[in-house]
Amino acid sequence: MNGSGIDYEAVFRRLPAPVALLTPDLVYADANPVYLSTTGRTRDELIGSYLFDAFPENPGDPGANGVRNLGASLRRVAATGERDSMALQRYDVEDPARPGVWEERYWSAVNTPVFDADGRVVLVLHRVEEVTELIRARGRNGTVDGERAQVLEAELYSRARELQEVNEQLRQAHDREHEVALSLQAAMLPAPAPLGGHRAAVRYRPATGALNVCGDWYDLAELPGDRLAVAVGDVVGHGLAAAGVMGQLRSALSAASRVAEGPASALDVLGLYARFVDGAESTTVFSTVIDWADHTLAYSSAGHLPAALLGTDATVTFLDRATDPPLGARPEPVARPQASIAFTEGASLVLYTDGLVERRDEDIDTGLQRLADSLVRHQGADPESLADAVLADLLPSGGATDDTALIVIAL
Repeated sequence: MNGSGIDYEAVFRRLPAPVALLTPDLVYADANPVYLSTTGRTRDELIGSYLFDAFPENPGDPGANGVRNLGASLRRVAATGERDSMALQRYDVEDPARPGVWEERYWSAVNTPVFDADGRVVLVLHRVEEVTELIRARGRNGTVDGERAQVLEAELYSRARELQEVNEQLRQAHDREHEVALSLQAAMLPAPAPLGGHRAAVRYRPATGALNVCGDWYDLAELPGDRLAVAVGDVVGHGLAAAGVMGQLRSALSAASRVAEGPASALDVLGLYARFVDGAESTTVFSTVIDWADHTLAYSSAGHLPAALLGTDATVTFLDRATDPPLGARPEPVARPQASIAFTEGASLVLYTDGLVERRDEDIDTGLQRLADSLVRHQGADPESLADAVLADLLPSGGATDDTALIVIAL
């Protein structure tokens, strides 16, 4: 039972379709009675066993590819967290009562990820339907129209293989676009150049297993008078389209920061520019100007999460006193708010995007507190070490489910 009062174990046992739960290493964690009866195995034979030890490839069929195809699908689901519906598969099964005797079997399978609270894939739900009888075109009385069965079997199996090939081509195209987007991201978000003796670290982590890249960005621009403009932003959307928008906005803000009177004015300029860029609406940005001569931070936020100031006394202050709606979500040209705060030498400034702190079904304050705890725990670390420590503390071990950009600056 859980808080809803529903006995999900009982539901699992009574599902009318054959369903098994596999670990990401493809070891049986559970199987419902219909799955056991369909495969001709007992719970003791399956639970704790490696899938392909329990169901190996038919050694008498040199063209068999069921293990390869099923293994590829299950591992892809475990790695990407994306559901995968397989094309019709021939996967022969050894008769448990007659070792060495293999039965020709056809299956339709759907593999679905099961996540934990941190968004990691902890199980794969493997649902199968046996369609052997359909393929063989058996009638209700169990007889086979030989000629019709052969034609139908060849037709269905041929169409299924064609669908499998098309699916594979689509995956390859998806992978190519993913790599192009990552390369574009790397080109547009280079490591910062030396900052006149000041130290900074930047990190970018794309979402694991999805074309969810290129929406997050950062920028650092040196200004006259020992000042530094720093910004981080998040474009709504994913992939190459978001990458193009990100590149335009990053360049526009970098230019505006060099001539504007402060971060709020720079965001005003960016907001006007964003009105003419398709896909720029609802972009969030946090912009700040560090003045080392005065030991002050001036900042303004367009709907973005607040930067964190880690003091030398191990206190964390979130810069949230100048927050306004995202780009395109407010009337123009109303001036955006700006605030300032003093800092002491030896403090650290941390800017980030939501992938670092947001989690499914969790209040954002919980994520911000987790960030604050991590910063306090590693207070005194240099920017490179602090950036690595924060990512290790906050990102799930199985990889981030959203893009994450992070900037750490020693003040």
